[in-house]
Amino acid sequence: MVRLLTGKCFCGQVRYEVADEFVYAANCHCSNCRRTTGSAFKPFAGIERDKFRLTAGDDGLLIYGDASGHDAHCGQCGSLLYSLVREGAYVHVAMGTLADAPSIRPTAHIFVGSKAKWFTITDDLPQYDGHVLG
Repeated sequence: MVRLLTGKCFCGQVRYEVADEFVYAANCHCSNCRRTTGSAFKPFAGIERDKFRLTAGDDGLLIYGDASGHDAHCGQCGSLLYSLVREGAYVHVAMGTLADAPSIRPTAHIFVGSKAKWFTITDDLPQYDGHVLG
């Protein structure tokens, strides 16, 4: 049986369920991820779109982008919950919004060529200047 994980935004208005069947996970250091999170990088886990489901607050989302690719934020508190990517086929769940621990862990740092100059990566995960995930 598939284990379902739950997640939510800071204020709790938007909630979701996602299968614990993530295909990949990484820490993205690109300038867009840094701006949307307000942090040095965005830890995310990628999964097929049909394995992710909003359970509350979908009418309160703030969407930046279009139907084939966007960032989804809570319209009330502003939390970045997920990104729709790869022509709308995959969801990148912002791992910090998960209430439950996924079985996957980030396996790499991507876009370190544009990482914040003030941040030092101190773990042993591989580092890539650009995008390397499937």
